Amino acid sequence: MKTRCVWYVIGACVFTVGCSTTPKQAKLPRTGNTVEDAKVAIQQGPARDKVLWQYRGAIAAMREGHYDEAKQMLDDALRTVGGIIGPNKEGKRARSNFVAESKKTFIGEPYERVMAYFYRGILYWRDGELDNARACFLSAQFQDADAEKNEYKSDYVLLDYLAGLASAKLGGDGQDAFQRAQALNKSNPLPPYDPKANVIFFVELGYGPSKFATGQYAQQLRFRPGSSDSRAAGISLGKSAMQATCCDDLSFQATTRGGRVMDHVLANKAMFKSTAGTVGDVALVAGMATASSGIIYSNTDASIAGAALLAVALIAKGIEKATNPAADTRQWDNLPQYLGFAAVRLPPGQHQGTVEFLDESGIPFADLQTVSFTVGPPPKDTVVLITDRPKNPWTK
Repeated sequence: MKTRCVWYVIGACVFTVGCSTTPKQAKLPRTGNTVEDAKVAIQQGPARDKVLWQYRGAIAAMREGHYDEAKQMLDDALRTVGGIIGPNKEGKRARSNFVAESKKTFIGEPYERVMAYFYRGILYWRDGELDNARACFLSAQFQDADAEKNEYKSDYVLLDYLAGLASAKLGGDGQDAFQRAQALNKSNPLPPYDPKANVIFFVELGYGPSKFATGQYAQQLRFRPGSSDSRAAGISLGKSAMQATCCDDLSFQATTRGGRVMDHVLANKAMFKSTAGTVGDVALVAGMATASSGIIYSNTDASIAGAALLAVALIAKGIEKATNPAADTRQWDNLPQYLGFAAVRLPPGQHQGTVEFLDESGIPFADLQTVSFTVGPPPKDTVVLITDRPKNPWTK
């Protein structure tokens, strides 16, 4: 009977070490229309991915001119973000050795949260709510305030610049914000504020950064820089011509933040997993050898000792399999690479013009894009979003 029990333990160890199954979740179908895909994913997908799809859907809706849908998605997403930042049950659960980081509710890395506030600020500006727009730009800058190195904290040029411009338009003094923006700016000098400029162009260029994982257990989150042939947009509107140069680079923002608190948690998880695996391997080899020796030589004590070691191996290998140190690589994958801005005074009425995208040398390299908009009466500004991206974010 004891010999039979030993063989049962050996069989259980072999089965546990040799078998591994990972349940797969059915993928939601994609139609190629990002707004519609986002709606389906928000309603039918995992609740933990809801904010991610709200981000994706909102920016796609803005590019297609569906501003009310974009506002609803961003408002819902930012309510979730505001309720999750700081200590929370899901964050504590994700720090457990046995729960993947990707199981927590997605709110994004700082650069992703920054962009959610940035786009919501644009929508407030479009509605004439400059005080709310300014609050969004300041909130966005706050999201970037916890970088490891002080030089990379709250270092978005446009966020300070736009907050100051909103203050100037509201009758305040935005020069402090302008000076901060100019100090952060690494390209051309920023244009001085014109509170009477009533047409505001927000420009987005290229494809933003992407996430990937490295390390033995995919526990190290890394960022792959995005790409853009465009470096500026030349805007022609009859007798008015201007150039919107890049002020902020999202790849730079993603890659200069330094380590996350979660990185240390995942590193500890990886060490725990590795240690459990080593203990299991050693116990398995020793247990098999001891148990086999006991069976061959009819040594009951050796058989029992071998079974005990095999039981330890069984537990250790089970712990190894259950430990999940993988980094969360879910990402807001239709963000741009560069952000630009321009403003001009135009009389009320219908206006048409063209946009040409310029490379690093200032040479046009793509077909002209037409732009058409209506300037209303003051004091409300006209906001125009210009992008060199196609509507489908997965098609380059």
